[in-house]
Amino acid sequence: MKTDDTQAHGFVTRHASSVTPHALRDEKGIALLTSVLLLVALTVIGIAAMTVTGMENKMAGYGRSAETISSAAEACMGTAVKIIQDTIDQGQLPATYLANASPAGPVPVANGPTLQQEIMGQSDNNPDTADASPNTTAPLFNFAVRGDIDRLYAAPKVGGSLQFAGGYEGTAGGAAGGGVDIYYRVDCIATNPALNTRSRITAVYACTASGETCLRKV
Repeated sequence: MKTDDTQAHGFVTRHASSVTPHALRDEKGIALLTSVLLLVALTVIGIAAMTVTGMENKMAGYGRSAETISSAAEACMGTAVKIIQDTIDQGQLPATYLANASPAGPVPVANGPTLQQEIMGQSDNNPDTADASPNTTAPLFNFAVRGDIDRLYAAPKVGGSLQFAGGYEGTAGGAAGGGVDIYYRVDCIATNPALNTRSRITAVYACTASGETCLRKV
């Protein structure tokens, strides 16, 4: 035990010190434990911050991917409507839309005759689909985009005379010239297997033979 000597009135008094080797060891142990706990806490906070940042980056990436794939599907919609209107106006599928054109178009060559029949009213509600036998195919924004065009039916224009669809005479041909709305369903699918993403948009358009733009109904 450590002692301190104090002299008073000729006498030497010994006082025992309150600091012992055991107490010093306890204080060192507490300091070490505190340091370890502080280090662990800082480590946990750092890992949590890195995890949150990583999740935020992933969520932002997913958001950008979702926007891009939706844009790809919408672009397919726009292409399909243009094909419908141009085919109606010219009475046949323009060769520039075929895949063997220069530059290559979105319509597979083997599917060209079928698509023309569908648009011109010779094959209403054709069972082909965007998944199985698409009418249009094109890579866009690193996505594989496939589209299907189906002619549903023709109906008299609102306020117009009651006329019938032209059938094999051609869309709005014969007695139906200019008096009907022709309804088409367009189904577009954009996929990216590498990212495991997929977007599908289906809409119904009403088109005419008067050169007007097709209008989206549903």
